[in-house]
Amino acid sequence: MKQIQNPIWLMSSAYDKLNQAELLETAANLGAQGIDLCAFRKDGARADHTATHIDYDHFGPDQAKAILENFNSKGLRLSLGAFENMIGGDEAERRQNQNHLLKLIRIAHLLGADENDVMVGTFVGYNHELGNQIDGFQKNLEEYKRVFEPIIRYAEDLGVTVVYENCPMEGWRSSRYSSTFNNLPGVLAARKLMYAMIPSPAHGEIYDPSHDIWQNTDPVEVIEEMDISRLKRVHVKTTRMLSSKARVEWGGMYPMQQVNADLAKLAGVSIPQNDWDRHHYTAMLPGFGGTDDMDWNSFVEVLHDRGFSGPFEIENEAKNSKDTQNLAAINQGAKACISFLSPLLWILGDNGYQYTEQSKLKEISRKDIPVRSIEELS
Repeated sequence: MKQIQNPIWLMSSAYDKLNQAELLETAANLGAQGIDLCAFRKDGARADHTATHIDYDHFGPDQAKAILENFNSKGLRLSLGAFENMIGGDEAERRQNQNHLLKLIRIAHLLGADENDVMVGTFVGYNHELGNQIDGFQKNLEEYKRVFEPIIRYAEDLGVTVVYENCPMEGWRSSRYSSTFNNLPGVLAARKLMYAMIPSPAHGEIYDPSHDIWQNTDPVEVIEEMDISRLKRVHVKTTRMLSSKARVEWGGMYPMQQVNADLAKLAGVSIPQNDWDRHHYTAMLPGFGGTDDMDWNSFVEVLHDRGFSGPFEIENEAKNSKDTQNLAAINQGAKACISFLSPLLWILGDNGYQYTEQSKLKEISRKDIPVRSIEELS
């Protein structure tokens, strides 16, 4: 039986200060096999872990040809991604997010789409106006279907696969709210329900095990229970759980709630210092700066047992790497992570562990197609 190998990619959000040419050079020098090319809206509301490495407003067949040539010249493959709230939040903002996703689907098509394994990553988001009502989760599922059914149909028509990431985005809403589940596919049950509601093969998932670790959910069991045909990418990010007084006081899932600061001081009770200060974990890169709470051996084993051969994408949000804003430390984290993963994912050869399945992107020439809007599709 042929040994399964997985390429290791970089997610470009860690390299927001580099232009596209510098990014490709860096990825090649670090020994990565591809890049998840971030293309966040430049006028978007998000300020955390974003980057834009493609000119999404001026993109046609000529630009697609140039990108394919540039990536092939560095021996790299690619996907696209922008992770925003598509079904909740400000109505005008969410409409712009939906239209931006359609732009990326068109760009993926021009880059070869499924023929080149160029997928488009996104969040779904969450609508708290619906969520606060009785049966709010079901109503969010129905809103997801209403918004995404025409989007996925459009993607399928263009031969593009859309992939959802499972981050609950717990800090995306003020800590003054008790409910901070902000991305529908943040739990496996939701993803199963989503595929049942829209059975198209043109959507799947990027799974990030770190988001389940802090919820006391074993990623190995998640892989065992999921429809493995829907899994297209794995985000490489891990978690170290922290022991603290606040975790004891508030519990283990959503440990801290915001209360009056003077009252909290009088009672000697911990309260959030920022909107992400609720879970008592720290994001890490495996193999860089200490141990974590993830069993990577068992995780890779179950993925290979189930036949997964897709990319492992390094999503660097580590406190000791990306958060330093120091390019050398960011690169050190990525390099250490690749070294950590290579014995698990690659074949041992004369020059050590190497990925031997890399192939060039097909230099596909497609006719231009117009940009579509959500209003046209709906």
